[in-house]
Amino acid sequence: MTGAETEDDVPLGERKTVTDFCYLLDKSKQLFNGLRDLPQYGHKQWQSYFGRTFDVYTKLWKFQQQHRQVLDTRYGLKRWQIGEVASKIGQLYYHYYLRTSETSYLNEAFSFYSAIRQRSYYFQVNKEDRPELVVKKLRYYARYIVVCLLLNKMDLVKVLVKELSEEIEDYTQRFNTEDQLEWNLVLQEVAAFVEADPVVVVNDNNSVVITSNRLEDGSVPPLEQGMVVGQLVLADALIIGNCNNQVKFSELTIDMFRMLQALEREPVNLATQTSKQGTLEPNEKPTKRENPHKYLLYKPTFSQLFTFLSASFKELPANSVLLVYLSATGVFPTGHSEYEAGPYDFGGVLTNTNRDVVNGETVQKKNQALKEMHCLHPGDLFPFTRKPLFIIVDSSNSTAYKNFTNLFGQPLVCLLSPAVYPKSVPDQAQRGSLFTLFLYSPLLAFSSVCGLNSMRRGLWERAQEFLRKVFRDIGQMITRSRTIDQAFLQFFGDEFLRLLLIRFVFCSAALRLHKLFRESRSFPESYPELPKHDTVESSILQKHILELAAMLDVQSLFWDDSLEAY
Repeated sequence: MTGAETEDDVPLGERKTVTDFCYLLDKSKQLFNGLRDLPQYGHKQWQSYFGRTFDVYTKLWKFQQQHRQVLDTRYGLKRWQIGEVASKIGQLYYHYYLRTSETSYLNEAFSFYSAIRQRSYYFQVNKEDRPELVVKKLRYYARYIVVCLLLNKMDLVKVLVKELSEEIEDYTQRFNTEDQLEWNLVLQEVAAFVEADPVVVVNDNNSVVITSNRLEDGSVPPLEQGMVVGQLVLADALIIGNCNNQVKFSELTIDMFRMLQALEREPVNLATQTSKQGTLEPNEKPTKRENPHKYLLYKPTFSQLFTFLSASFKELPANSVLLVYLSATGVFPTGHSEYEAGPYDFGGVLTNTNRDVVNGETVQKKNQALKEMHCLHPGDLFPFTRKPLFIIVDSSNSTAYKNFTNLFGQPLVCLLSPAVYPKSVPDQAQRGSLFTLFLYSPLLAFSSVCGLNSMRRGLWERAQEFLRKVFRDIGQMITRSRTIDQAFLQFFGDEFLRLLLIRFVFCSAALRLHKLFRESRSFPESYPELPKHDTVESSILQKHILELAAMLDVQSLFWDDSLEAY
């Protein structure tokens, strides 16, 4: 109770209101803190706990709205405390998105984060001499920026970064804290993230056009009528990022960020809207939108990676596919095996060493015959080929994964990045891999490899429309080929995998025609191999690529056999 009032002076109803509010507030904090103890993997264990947490926060939010005046006078409720509740609800929705991969939840998180800023809930924090409150505000900004990045609200991100920069400056001047460098690093990371796209699309007035690369209705070439393909559905995906020096923000490298969007549909807006009274309502039951469930693993150790792989494998439903995307530094074999080369003799990709305490590591360094243990070898994935497995490896040692054997006869495909890029092509690796860029936005990647750094909106839209036709033709090449491995067709029924396969073929064909890409190690490869004549070296596809190059006025960068013949 506030001021000099004794408890007896406060009407019983108002006293009960304060008591009920305190109970809900304590209960919500207790449940929220318990979320971090839930297992990160497994689909079922966490859902009922999340549901209970949502229920309590919904009650708390509505309660403070209905009894705001009493809570203001009798409890001394401050605006930043309301902001804290809204921020926690935003975090709940964001974490629900991470666990379900349903993009609709991002819009829910955005609604709450946006309301905090519009209503200036944290405005008074700067007037209080409490650094921990200012840190809450800074963390809110960082979380809001992550959600805006995932929703491609780049214009807003730039505004928020400017505001966050001013807040950090004010915070460090007032409190002389030790975490100044950490917060400045946050600013640098998000700035690099925003600038990562190598090509910008601009309007006639030179303002930047924000393009989305999530799956939209009509963006996937339809199957031809009567075409028999597999009925498999992409259910689970592990997106792993362990590249040295790649742009990252909030445990998300730029490659991971791009791949997760390539595996999502465009978000739909749900019922969380500002009503006539200006009240936000938490919405607990979004419309079902089928995205594959994803695990995002930033620099995992081998133990963590294997644990998540095993959990995904165990819970994979019937007729479903597990996708493993590896964007990681290559690990090459140290010595030559005396025996016939096996699945542990080619190296693989790096796993993190920081968190694994490994006995015998020093012994291994001395004995060249032993295999690198902080590495995911092709052989490590063999047990998981008992179920349909779709692997994408973006690494300098991607070719290690050509040495696969399909032991169990289940559908299995590996898409492998170039192992080296020509020295004459500017190294953009820090801003994300060219191969992943092709799988995420083929036109962005094609423009980038042609040295373009901006494009007019009208040209971009014409080129995208032309690519839709090209992709329909690639789809028909794959399904009509008489020599293609059946594994490709078994995955072709799923829209996400169909689009990835088509973009992979386009990438392979484009780089084969590009004059700077001469070495075979600079071309993407696959296991099983694609029939080149029907796909990546098809004369029809080559003609399309030259037409696209002409449209963008970069045809001199590509080999044109029809011209070379004269």
